[in-house]
Amino acid sequence: MDDLQIYEEIVQAKRNRSPAALAVVVATSGSSPRKAGAKMLVRGDGSIAGTIGGGKTEAETIAAALQVMRTGIPRTMDFSLTEEHGHVCGGNVTVYLEPVTAAPPVLIVGAGHVGRAVARTAEQAGFFVTLIDTAIDRPGSAAGDGVRQCAPEELAAVFQHLEADRGAFIFIATSDHQEDFVAAGAALKTDGGYIGVLGSTRKRAAMEQYLKDAGFGAADIGRIISPAGIAINAETPEEIAVSVVAQMIQHRRSDHAAHRSAAACRRPL
Repeated sequence: MDDLQIYEEIVQAKRNRSPAALAVVVATSGSSPRKAGAKMLVRGDGSIAGTIGGGKTEAETIAAALQVMRTGIPRTMDFSLTEEHGHVCGGNVTVYLEPVTAAPPVLIVGAGHVGRAVARTAEQAGFFVTLIDTAIDRPGSAAGDGVRQCAPEELAAVFQHLEADRGAFIFIATSDHQEDFVAAGAALKTDGGYIGVLGSTRKRAAMEQYLKDAGFGAADIGRIISPAGIAINAETPEEIAVSVVAQMIQHRRSDHAAHRSAAACRRPL
């Protein structure tokens, strides 16, 4: 399999949001079955495209690639090509493993002016956006334009279906405060790494009371960012979108920087 086919598989994995990791031979010395530049794509089920030389070296690389998919943290591996690793070459190989990351998902609850503005801005910033309208059968609802519709009480199931994990961003901006509160409760039942709710400090106080009455503890409620967005005195939907998406980017990059600080990621190649 040539590099072009591997790149095509990477693009397909990103489009399908399928887990994968790319293994690249970055350095060799002595005799080795593959030289620097050899590539292998490892899929989420452990199957591969391409090869870095076979043997125990490749098997250990596949196992490590599955771990890289789970953690999202790149790493390098050094191998001595002895009989223990299924080779008698006697050389050395260094393999770099990098997760094939899909665009981080943003789930926007509320398809009004602000929700739609945030959706547009988030897409331009490289997020994968799902816009959810809870205003079913109300004037201004988004029926027929490709937006997912559901009743507020169905949000928990929708979040689960959309696999809102630690890497997910949830932004809530419906046209009804009570629906925002219900959506916030549903969001807290996920592992979403960012949960933002549009509104004022007064609205947050009312939301906190609602969530306490619903059985959520202080630690859970503390996960919610409200008012959502960076303080830039935003007024229009477009300005609010800039504020909110900037905060999402800040959260995303801070988390990414923490991963990059791992010792395995800082070793020279």
